Amino acid sequence: MHERRVVVTGVGAITPIGATVAEFWDGLVTGRSGVHAITRFDASPFFVRIGGECRDFDPLTLIDHRIAKRMDRFAQFAVSAAKIAYEDAGLVEDQVDPRRAGVILGTGIGGLFEIEEQHKRLLSKGPSKVSAFTIPKLMANAGSAHIAIMVNFQGINASVATACASAGSAMGDAFRAIRHDLADIIATGGAEAALTPLGVSAFAAMKALSTRNDEAETASRPFDRTRDGFVLSEGAGLLIFEEYEHAKARGAPILCEVIGFGASADASDMVQPEPEGRGAARAIVSALADARINPEDVDYINAHGTSTPLGDLSETKAVKSVFGAAARRTPISSTKSAIGHLLGASGGVEAIACIQAMRHNTLPPTINLHEPDPECDLDYVPNTARDANVRISMSNSFGFGGHNACLVFRKL
Repeated sequence: MHERRVVVTGVGAITPIGATVAEFWDGLVTGRSGVHAITRFDASPFFVRIGGECRDFDPLTLIDHRIAKRMDRFAQFAVSAAKIAYEDAGLVEDQVDPRRAGVILGTGIGGLFEIEEQHKRLLSKGPSKVSAFTIPKLMANAGSAHIAIMVNFQGINASVATACASAGSAMGDAFRAIRHDLADIIATGGAEAALTPLGVSAFAAMKALSTRNDEAETASRPFDRTRDGFVLSEGAGLLIFEEYEHAKARGAPILCEVIGFGASADASDMVQPEPEGRGAARAIVSALADARINPEDVDYINAHGTSTPLGDLSETKAVKSVFGAAARRTPISSTKSAIGHLLGASGGVEAIACIQAMRHNTLPPTINLHEPDPECDLDYVPNTARDANVRISMSNSFGFGGHNACLVFRKL
């Protein structure tokens, strides 16, 4: 079967360092942290009291208030970022066959805020007071459904849940669907809003989170010897994937080409990564093979890099095992150092960081990297952005349950 080319024509991001792609990118390259004390609820009794809140986000600027109130926060993020990406792609409805347009969205958890709110209502006021909108708000596919309704995309529509690899997996599915002629255009990426009392307390109970409550802005420190866990954050990253000739025919802005995707499972543990990074390495190898490139062709890797002791070391080992001698010559950075970990949305936001790196020939830094871990000894672009010729970039996403996803992008 002839493999069709896939390009990115629009992007939209809602992050703790900005509710637009421009603000997000400026925050990354200037080394600004979006991690602060939690303000959306009273976190004073909590063991962990910091997070990456999207404080600049107002859903009513992009969504009608009557519709917004029927959405969980994660779906508000998804729809808002999708609307930004749709407009960025210069899309108008009469240019698109709705039956050939779809949505594939990643989310690790879905409507956690709504679950908590309605459970409190059930216990305090009784079953008759539980909202009729509870299920449509909490279901994980609500984000993809709302996006499709908003832009009248009537083709393939799916919600992908592979934990912190969700957005990466969703983009991989979208890439393959367009490549194999199942669609011409797909809105894809991820959205997450698990920065809630239950979300924070549950991840803290696993001892997955940083406990640096008094050092919020420097708490996320991937690859640093003193890292002690990730910072829970929220937001969304949505991209418009489009078949190349379809994009050209309508005069669309082409931001880059998607050239490879790889996925694998550690089949090892529900939480901890495979210690030697073998599963992650298989996903990277598959993505490179799919892209028909060699490791030395990659100019930049946006690492999963969550700031956990085991995860960062496992990813470093994976890159070394695949890239060999080229590993030390390939710049890598973790943008989670600035925005924390958006769970199922992280891959979408980080794909946008890869695209921006290629567009601006600039490598976003890994901030807060002041005491390098001797075992994490690659070039992580510490603390300061760097000029570089970025032609090909790679985005890694690894999730609880051993899910691994890797995408490769090329500048056109």
